[in-house]
Amino acid sequence: RSLWHIHPVGQVLIVTAGVGLTQEWGKPIQEIRAGDVVICPAKVKHWHGAAPGSAMTHISICEETEPGKVVEWLEPVTDSQYAGR
Repeated sequence: RSLWHIHPVGQVLIVTAGVGLTQEWGKPIQEIRAGDVVICPAKVKHWHGAAPGSAMTHISICEETEPGKVVEWLEPVTDSQYAGR
């Protein structure tokens, strides 16, 4: 799983295989599967990664606001957060 993070212009995830999870800050975890497209809005704190017991691959599309600035990495997702508690 990734760290919590923010994209200044947003992000598009295209899940290519497996089962994953994603969550925006303050919202419930969502399960994502191969073929799903996830829109992560600009400046919204979120995370994503493989679901327990699964692998997940995805294509990430991000734009930059200035050279090299596509993501702001924040704190780790805790085990409790990952478990949805």
